Amino acid sequence: MATDASGGGKPSLLLSTLPKQLPSDFLKEITDGFSADRKLGQGGFGTVYKGFLQDGQAIAVKKLSDNSPVATEKQFKNEVGNLMAIQHENIVRLYGYCHELQKKVIEHNGRYILVDVVQSMLCYEYAPKGSLDKCIFDISSRPNWATCFKIIKGICQGLYFLHKGMDRPIVHLDLQPANILLDDNMVPKIADFGLSRLFGEEQTRINTINVVGAKGYMAPEYLYRGEISTRSDIYSLGVLIMEITTGQKNSPNDKDMCARNFINQVCQTWTDEHMASKYSSLDADSLQQVKACIETGLKCVDIDQKKRPSIVEIVDKLDGRLAL
Repeated sequence: MATDASGGGKPSLLLSTLPKQLPSDFLKEITDGFSADRKLGQGGFGTVYKGFLQDGQAIAVKKLSDNSPVATEKQFKNEVGNLMAIQHENIVRLYGYCHELQKKVIEHNGRYILVDVVQSMLCYEYAPKGSLDKCIFDISSRPNWATCFKIIKGICQGLYFLHKGMDRPIVHLDLQPANILLDDNMVPKIADFGLSRLFGEEQTRINTINVVGAKGYMAPEYLYRGEISTRSDIYSLGVLIMEITTGQKNSPNDKDMCARNFINQVCQTWTDEHMASKYSSLDADSLQQVKACIETGLKCVDIDQKKRPSIVEIVDKLDGRLAL
């Protein structure tokens, strides 16, 4: 849930009573004019800023790039409304939005002209611990195994809801550590979900491919052929699970955008003996959790998408109810 500036508990009354549609001037004011000091991150569709409501409550404002190829106004509002209805512990809460037509002066062929620009913004709950990539790869800040396992299971629960808990599945298309946020209790929350509904699937793919951070998490059939299904997310989830379990970040390049080198390394290196050595302080049950995560991650990244487990099977495996 969103927390106040001090990192405290539940959303404030002010946040819970915000109108769904918010004016751009209001969002500009609470982010100090979208100042660089308030910048939390940047992705393929825009920049995220930290805002403060009058009562001190923090909120995240995603300012979409000018004239981002969003859907028509009616479709945009409908889809945002659907996304705002999503409430799950492991999914970042969407509280409001802005979708305004504004006049902007631009230079064109040496002349300054006045054009209409659609300014779109999304307002999310603020996650005080930041994104997952800031803690799992640094030995000094890396959580213990119990917390890592809780994070893995929480991400799986959030993806389960997106794939199975809706009238129609939401395919994330950009599941990676930077899009997993952590609250004060290290509960993981999936961010940037539903963008394919706002921008269209092909535009989402184009924007995602052009973002450096997304390389190494995209399924080959999505990256190279544009095939979109929940199995694309399962591939990304597999890479994510292996990164959290091993503490190693995959290092893709333009010739290896699907992290096959990283996957092969995990497959060859993470034997039972290696797991016991790396996690020497764990008891037998915890080592079994590590093994289940490595095995699950490797099955998720099968080149043959039909052989990848469903999110239902993954959740059951990590809960000890199923052998994949």
